[in-house]
Amino acid sequence: MLNPQSDLILVAGGAGFIGSHLCRALLDQGHSVVCLDNLQTGRAQNLEGLSSDPRFEFIEADVVAPLPASVTERTARFRRIYNLACAASPPQYQADPEHTMLTNVVGSHHLLRLAEASSARFLLSSTSEVYGDPEVHPQREGYRGWVNCTGPRACYDEGKRAAEAMAFDYARLGRAEVRVARIFNTYGPQMHPDDGRVVSNLICQALSGREITIYGDGSQTRSFCYVSDMVDGLMRLMESETVGLDPVNLGNPVELTVSELLAEVLDLTGSRAPIVHMPLPIDDPRRRRPDIDRATALLGWQPRVGLRDGLERTCAWFARELAETTPQRVPA
Repeated sequence: MLNPQSDLILVAGGAGFIGSHLCRALLDQGHSVVCLDNLQTGRAQNLEGLSSDPRFEFIEADVVAPLPASVTERTARFRRIYNLACAASPPQYQADPEHTMLTNVVGSHHLLRLAEASSARFLLSSTSEVYGDPEVHPQREGYRGWVNCTGPRACYDEGKRAAEAMAFDYARLGRAEVRVARIFNTYGPQMHPDDGRVVSNLICQALSGREITIYGDGSQTRSFCYVSDMVDGLMRLMESETVGLDPVNLGNPVELTVSELLAEVLDLTGSRAPIVHMPLPIDDPRRRRPDIDRATALLGWQPRVGLRDGLERTCAWFARELAETTPQRVPA
């Protein structure tokens, strides 16, 4: 039971991959945390070990709907609001594009109004997808992007762009103090095994011995940030006093091809599973790499976990996860 007198931090989407790590980190710092999630893509097991903490509370609700009384009745106690509510992998957010768009726009509106009413600082987790299939490389915050506004990824890309516009309008009008993080590819333990992102796909396929799927020829590039570094960046950004009305890229600037990532995964897992090439998805970015000069200058932030170390930790976690969920054969 939360202390009825304590200040609170709200983490919307707190049962998701990054959100659950953020909840743990905030608790480790001594904060009281309310986690709000509809469990559409978040998982209750991501919160294992937190429910027994008297400074933590989970509320199952959808930010598209009006916020429940269990949240609004505590309006005056919220000091920080993190909005991480939205499916983040293409297969998940394309499965219900209407809900994805509404989560980004209507959900952000509900949380911004809560921030205004509570005088809480608000952080929006935006995305590198606002840059689309970029024509500028690496991507700096001032780049306006090359987004297909009518394509199958638009529900997420344009939803996040609209959420950013709304957040900054609230800031310009003095209605809320906002921070906007543009998150690049993030990986680590507690990713959903079936979320369709490249790291989880490759590791799970390699560990299970299934065919390993590479989309396109594998020459497209990404930059992968380990989740603990991402959470550190989000928390630094929330507490920064110098950001103003500018978004901040958070990601690891080390760029590698999908084929290079696969080679690392195969080396770590020892897998000899066959590799199958599939057509590249529509609007899939050819190159993706953040310019993090702003984050370094304003937040003193840089990623610290190297790819090899991060992949080792992630492979070990997925190996345990798959062992627990794979049915065991009964000897004849």
